[in-house]
Amino acid sequence: MKNSPLSLKEISLFFFPLLLNVQLMSVSHTVINGALARLDDYVTALAGMSVAMIVHLFFASPSYQNHTVTIAMVRGRRSMRSVLLFITLVACYVAIMLALIAFSPLGDLVLVRLLGAPPLVAQAAREALYLLVLLPFFTGIRGFCQGLIIQARRTSLVSLATGVRVAALFGYLTLGQNWFSGAQLGAFALVGCVITETLVIAACAWRVHLPLDREETEKSTGEILRYSFPLAYSSCLQQTIPLLISSILGRLPDAALALAAFGVIRGFLFLLAGPMRNLQQAYLALVKTAADYRLLIRFNLLVAAGMGLLVLLAAGPLNELILGRLLGVESELRHYLRWPLATCALFPFLYGVCNLLRGWFAGAHKTAQLGRSTGLKSGFLMIVWGPLVFLQPPISGISLAIGLLLAAEGIEALYLRQQRQRLPAELQQLAPL
Repeated sequence: MKNSPLSLKEISLFFFPLLLNVQLMSVSHTVINGALARLDDYVTALAGMSVAMIVHLFFASPSYQNHTVTIAMVRGRRSMRSVLLFITLVACYVAIMLALIAFSPLGDLVLVRLLGAPPLVAQAAREALYLLVLLPFFTGIRGFCQGLIIQARRTSLVSLATGVRVAALFGYLTLGQNWFSGAQLGAFALVGCVITETLVIAACAWRVHLPLDREETEKSTGEILRYSFPLAYSSCLQQTIPLLISSILGRLPDAALALAAFGVIRGFLFLLAGPMRNLQQAYLALVKTAADYRLLIRFNLLVAAGMGLLVLLAAGPLNELILGRLLGVESELRHYLRWPLATCALFPFLYGVCNLLRGWFAGAHKTAQLGRSTGLKSGFLMIVWGPLVFLQPPISGISLAIGLLLAAEGIEALYLRQQRQRLPAELQQLAPL
């Protein structure tokens, strides 16, 4: 890779295809929900698919770091085999957990008792999980191939593969109606389009021809596993944040309205601020000097300001157009969440800062700190859970939810910044890659 100074144009060409990738993935789930909404028993189908995806996302969250591990660790053939070993171990864990819920009595405990799903919805979710058990192996290979392509700075290929996924999805939804119904149809379409995406991204990774013998020092298998597993359980802990906030909201006087508003805002933030998580990969793939790091910080500020402005517009003058006409949110709910949504203009900045710092620690091979930072966020919410539920503060539930969400991100950013400042000055100034 070239050693010339990094530019904003180069960062943009790297980052924005990854942003498009997040949007296309969101579209694919929307298409599946739209297809299920047209079935006769659409309520059970949608609810079953939703519950199945909640379970899948929680257990599969350790695999979300596969591409990060690949970018940071693959330096030759030996390290590539070690990373593939980690990915296989995680995929086996996820598949076993999903299979236990789908095919054993553990499913009743998780789906009915813990998640509170009605019996028909729980059965629909189990039927969807029958097929989703296959997904971890393909998403694992997909993440590995994405990491190789991102390492080669060919991020447009990642978006291309996701675009093919969305196009193939329509075919799988049509084809699947011959054998499946309800939530299981959605699961079949999702597995089918992810397999297609994996085949395309694997072909792209093969064509990129990353040099695998670059005479760089490779980590041992033990070192790679010690690096990777803190990232994995950090992703798992990250999934507890919305669950803990939702469990607080469900015990407040305006529980139904607060939970509905929180769902709307979280979906909106996923579209706008979700791509900021790619700053972690941008750091690992692009930053070679302290000057590069400072430029990436500037890029984060510019993008976060743009995202924050869009959030303010959605909360204010474009509230009816974006939330009402485009997203179909009722007037009462739109007015209820207007001011909390405006406060969320800070979220892209905080989320971007966290992911830049996460990229720094991942590049410094200090991933244990990332597990601790996510644990700190979860611990904070667990500590305030009891007092908030008992005291019932005199503010709207959605205002409380957004306050907790921003506080959690701020706590992680402050913790990681403090831990970085404790390191030797020379390590703080130079990008440790």
